[in-house]
Amino acid sequence: MKIARFSTGEDPQFGIVDDDELVVLAGDPMFHGYETTGERVRLADARILAPVIPRSKVVCIGMNFAAHVQTMQYDGPQNPLIFLKPNTAVIGPDEPIILPPVDGRITHEGELVVVIGAVAKRVKRENWRDVVFGYTIGNDVSARDVMFADGQWARAKGFDTFAPIGPFIETELDPSNLEITTFVDGEPRRAGNTRDMIYGVPEIIEFVSDAWTLLPGDIIMTGTPDGLGGFTDGQTVEITIEGLGTLRNPAKNRDDRVDEPA
Repeated sequence: MKIARFSTGEDPQFGIVDDDELVVLAGDPMFHGYETTGERVRLADARILAPVIPRSKVVCIGMNFAAHVQTMQYDGPQNPLIFLKPNTAVIGPDEPIILPPVDGRITHEGELVVVIGAVAKRVKRENWRDVVFGYTIGNDVSARDVMFADGQWARAKGFDTFAPIGPFIETELDPSNLEITTFVDGEPRRAGNTRDMIYGVPEIIEFVSDAWTLLPGDIIMTGTPDGLGGFTDGQTVEITIEGLGTLRNPAKNRDDRVDEPA
């Protein structure tokens, strides 16, 4: 079942995707179930929003594909590398990624996103499904040179708009074998499959929930495959994940960013 968060000009609503229509729900299905209002809205008439706004945090997993680890020359601990983005970084489909005035490349990282649906604390890996509401697509946007200059990743990965997600939440999906592809202006940049993740969803949920209590609506970005990641003002990043559709976002310079002529 695909769940959309959308607007037709007023407050956000939720709906079940049914071909080219949305079956409007009475409330947020994560908290109020799937009661419908009897109304239908054409997808073409709706603005699709970020499918969830995390209540407390965006959790990210770094270096979760072996080829990406080699490219980044990362030599870290033998456990999942976890970090946080603020929920203010979240935007939805077709919203612009705003490029701040920092030196160096801004990069895309197309990733499978797990949407948490229950309070999760010290969850054992065999019970991981109990706390998952569904899955969506995410882009872990990063100011790559800032990561290395700062010596930590909070600023480089936490700028406003640096966590696009969407377009929908799929509640019924096997996350273990999904193709992930990323394109910039139609040019292939990254490709991989979730079967190649070093740590799968069960292990990630167990590890993260041992450190931080996860709340309904929190999301986990599970890591990106290897590939060329840079993009610039005016370009469009498209991330497709099997069974989830395509997340598309244009890039736009912030009003105080001036790029050098090519």
